[in-house]
Amino acid sequence: MIYIIFYFQVHQPYRVSRYSFFDIGSTKSYFDEELNRYIFNKVSERCYLPTNNLFRELILASDGRFKISYSITGTFLEQARTYRPEVFESFQELIKTGGVELIAETYYHSLASIFDIEEFLEQVSEHISAMEQYFGYSPTVFRNTELIYFDKLSDVLLNFPQIKTILIEGADRILMGESPLYPRFSYNHVHLLLLKHYKLSDDIAFRFSDRSWPEYPLTAEKYVKWICDLGLMEKEGRNLYLGLFMDYETFGEHQWRESGIFEFIKKVIELLLEVPFVRFIFPSEALRTLNYTPKGLSVPTPTSWADTERDLSAWLSNPLQWNAMKTTFELLQKAKEKNRTDLIPIIKKLTTSDHFYYMCIKYFQDGDVHKYFSPYDLPENAYKYFMNILADIEEKLED
Repeated sequence: MIYIIFYFQVHQPYRVSRYSFFDIGSTKSYFDEELNRYIFNKVSERCYLPTNNLFRELILASDGRFKISYSITGTFLEQARTYRPEVFESFQELIKTGGVELIAETYYHSLASIFDIEEFLEQVSEHISAMEQYFGYSPTVFRNTELIYFDKLSDVLLNFPQIKTILIEGADRILMGESPLYPRFSYNHVHLLLLKHYKLSDDIAFRFSDRSWPEYPLTAEKYVKWICDLGLMEKEGRNLYLGLFMDYETFGEHQWRESGIFEFIKKVIELLLEVPFVRFIFPSEALRTLNYTPKGLSVPTPTSWADTERDLSAWLSNPLQWNAMKTTFELLQKAKEKNRTDLIPIIKKLTTSDHFYYMCIKYFQDGDVHKYFSPYDLPENAYKYFMNILADIEEKLED
């Protein structure tokens, strides 16, 4: 049996204002509300509303056989409730179908697991509480920000005994030539690890509309054949688990409606539902469907789903990023020590990984991807605005 796990990241950051040195000490807002509202509304029309509607129809038409999972960040939920309540409500309606599993992550989509374990635990707790408050759902599966995973994370997540499964990147350097289709146990054998199949995921997320790609155009029939052919590799009757993990904005935003992405994914799902040895499942269902004992997997250094390196370099590859990240978590700690409840939520929003992604200085294909996502003309300017805001916050902390 080939079990398909469709997982989507739903996230929007609070992009910072173009905050100059001369704004320090002023009343200028740290966050660009006009830009954030504009982007949220644009993506709502292109992606969130039409994709939610499509997936709801597919779940209902298949009597629940089509299943999907989401991790929805707290910063997304806050913006949805403020800018587009109908988007928030559309997720509530989608979840009510029973065809959706919600996954825990960090509320602010931060790299706290790397820099501040106490803050990491706070953000995971806050996210789980939000899932329970807004959707009546208590997650048993965890997905760290940007799919970051390393051995110690499994130990830290023992603080949440309800978490049984973790989604991770199927990076080549940890699999050592083995297939991502087989789940693994964490090095301490506490959590089941479900791996992203990055090739088949990225064929949709990044390559679908790339006319220079040798497989262009990607048809639903071709893609479904690739999935079905995966079963040919297994000779011992073991179940395979295909993790198709991607940003939700793949549909309609990164791959525009005009590319045919909606027709493609609808046809792919309809065709897969007809294949007798293929089934959609929630990540939490993997444990009870296993018909073999998975191997253990040790990941001593962090992996992620970003860039060709699939490590932390998307956020920590240059001194600008390191300085900004270190200063942010230092100020957050200081704000907590001084019980500055007026500043703590603001600094938490500044821990969001996107801010440091915009400061990345890379070239070639990875550099182009960073430029695509960044609202700033230069990584150096993203750093400058961010650090000016931190300087203003530091002044406030000294008051």
